[in-house]
Amino acid sequence: MDSPKTSDSLVDILRQRTQNHPERQAYIFLQNGETESASLTYGELDRQARAIGAYLQYWPGERILLLYPSGLEFITAFFGCLYAGVVAVPVYPPRRNQKLSRLLSIVDNAQAKVALTTTSILTDIKNRWQEEAELTQLKWIATDTIKANGQDFVPQSVKPDSLAFLQYTSGSTGTPKGVMVTHGNIIHNQQLIQQAFGHSEQSIGVSWLPLFHDMGLIGHVLQPIYAGSVNILMPPLAFMMKPIRWLKAISKYRATTSGGPNFAYDLCISDKKIKPEQLANLDLSSWDLAYSGAEPIRAKTLKEFANKFAPCGFNYSAFYPCYGMAETTLLATGGVKALKPVIRGVKATVLERNSVVESEISWPGSRELVGCGRPYRLGKKVAIVNTDSLTRCKQGEIGEIWVSGQSIAAGYWNRPQATQETFQAYVADTEEGPFLRTGDLGFKLNGELFVTGRVKDLIIIRGQNYYPQDIELTVENSHQALRPNCGAALTMELNGSQRLIIVQEVERSYLQKLDLDEIVGDI
Repeated sequence: MDSPKTSDSLVDILRQRTQNHPERQAYIFLQNGETESASLTYGELDRQARAIGAYLQYWPGERILLLYPSGLEFITAFFGCLYAGVVAVPVYPPRRNQKLSRLLSIVDNAQAKVALTTTSILTDIKNRWQEEAELTQLKWIATDTIKANGQDFVPQSVKPDSLAFLQYTSGSTGTPKGVMVTHGNIIHNQQLIQQAFGHSEQSIGVSWLPLFHDMGLIGHVLQPIYAGSVNILMPPLAFMMKPIRWLKAISKYRATTSGGPNFAYDLCISDKKIKPEQLANLDLSSWDLAYSGAEPIRAKTLKEFANKFAPCGFNYSAFYPCYGMAETTLLATGGVKALKPVIRGVKATVLERNSVVESEISWPGSRELVGCGRPYRLGKKVAIVNTDSLTRCKQGEIGEIWVSGQSIAAGYWNRPQATQETFQAYVADTEEGPFLRTGDLGFKLNGELFVTGRVKDLIIIRGQNYYPQDIELTVENSHQALRPNCGAALTMELNGSQRLIIVQEVERSYLQKLDLDEIVGDI
């Protein structure tokens, strides 16, 4: 087939793959994280997407909500939207007794008129959400009831600047914003990922990541179509309940690419989650790219994971720290495949003053930082900018990370002011731009990007800067009763001064014998 690089959209690529290899498998789904429960070939995906696309073709350009549990139904619905020229809006169905405020905010902002889901969820929606006018006014379609009769339907042609989908941000610090991802953004980022990860038709991926979120969607739903590879998927809950399922799938299917946020590797390190005797039949020697991103990457986690699973064939050099976000479609920077992660020591006290001085990692006052690579060719730029003067920082200074390139999304849906502030930034003294203001803090060392924290999360007490993730790590390591990756550091004004507040979960096994004074003393 023609190289995907010559295609304007994933619609063209899927149609080409369907014509050339209709029976080749694209996805395998493990409902319980272990047993194959469903699969899709290129031909099956194309037929089901055509049927859904034929149904949606009468709403050109409209925003279409996608509310699906983990599974392949989401994938066919997403491609059905692309085929029909409508704008997909992936969201996750709220759990029982969960507030609907996030979902209602997205419905209102996207101005959606149609929602796609499954029969079972639609029944639940009718029973639970009858009092919500915004939801009852939507036209609900259960896509598993649509007959596959779209053979005569011709997918809509799209241009690079045509809007493909809205990726709503997590909204942890405010109202969720819909990132406008175009077909051109998708193709450019897919090309970046394929080149950086070294993907080919022989590559095999395994993922437990949510499909409605950027890392799972771009990396494990769209990349397999672009690269012509196969991906094995499982629900996030299957992994969270038993992390060994992730590694068993990698071992069983001889996966080459898999990964997730730092906490996923931490879960596997815990002998409570994966006991030493469970490693006997694991073979991780095929896993040559283990990406880590979406949250602070800890050097200690990388080392401990590699040490624990080295007897299973895992190679430390497989680790691939990277950096990106929904606003950059997904990947913004990454390293060189098969080279060890770049880890540097910096003086912690100097870091608190927004400066960088290298130090020996073994030095007591040193903080280990993991590099997140550099812009991966194809016209991407990364600048470190002073948030006050909006000029480039000097070597050794920490500033806001600004990114430019063809993967940068078109802006935030229905939010012109936020789009102007975030996506249209220019360096003050050189007028270089436009750049995306990421809101992340970091610095570059010999071209390598190091991320130190978030601008809005920075904790300032008595004139000193503290990164919440450093405080949270110190707290969780202070006593064995405290649950890893389950704490938060924040500030609150009390009596006219900023005070540090710690919220930290404890292990369930310690609840009956909790010595609060001892734990507080250790913290």
